[in-house]
Amino acid sequence: FSPSVLGTREHWDAAYERELQTFQDIGDTGEIWFGEESMVRIIRWLEKQKIPLESSILDIGTGNGVLLIELAKSGYTDLTGIDYSPSAIQLSEKVREKEGMSNIKFKVEDFLAPSAELSGFEICIDKGTFDAISLNPDNAVGKRKRYVRSLCNVLKSEGFFLITSCNWTKEELVNEFREGFEILEELPTPKFCFGGRIGNSVTALVFQRK
Repeated sequence: FSPSVLGTREHWDAAYERELQTFQDIGDTGEIWFGEESMVRIIRWLEKQKIPLESSILDIGTGNGVLLIELAKSGYTDLTGIDYSPSAIQLSEKVREKEGMSNIKFKVEDFLAPSAELSGFEICIDKGTFDAISLNPDNAVGKRKRYVRSLCNVLKSEGFFLITSCNWTKEELVNEFREGFEILEELPTPKFCFGGRIGNSVTALVFQRK
């Protein structure tokens, strides 16, 4: 991928500072990455697998925290969201307060250098964070490897990792996460038709930690 400002912390700090101001001004929670359907897809999978409601779930790059709000509304009780942008965490805390979901934990954390207490999760979810890391102008390949190592550290053995990406194909993601993970299934995403060929603009996969 070509390096992009979308891979820099400065970009996301500025973006979430704007979203935080907008939320304070008019109560708009901001953009939902990959849309509402991406959240529904994740929740449906968890319900289909009968994942216990008390399972520990980590949202990597939580942004405005809306995914965790929806999980809490669906009955999940052990929810943690992390983001390296302090403005994102401020925004997610305000959204949590507005929704009255006091049991969701939010922390400023850099997933590429996670703190020791960030461990033992049964489910990890990523909607676009791995994509953003892949666009970092400064050693994106090394950062992707660090991401996989961090994931191995925070996710329990046999835990599940759900990733939604618009930059990577299924085959590429399986290759990126081959160290320590096996693919369980591909989740259905919207299809588009262009020039007579049918494809997906979004890839959604479930991996299991070996």
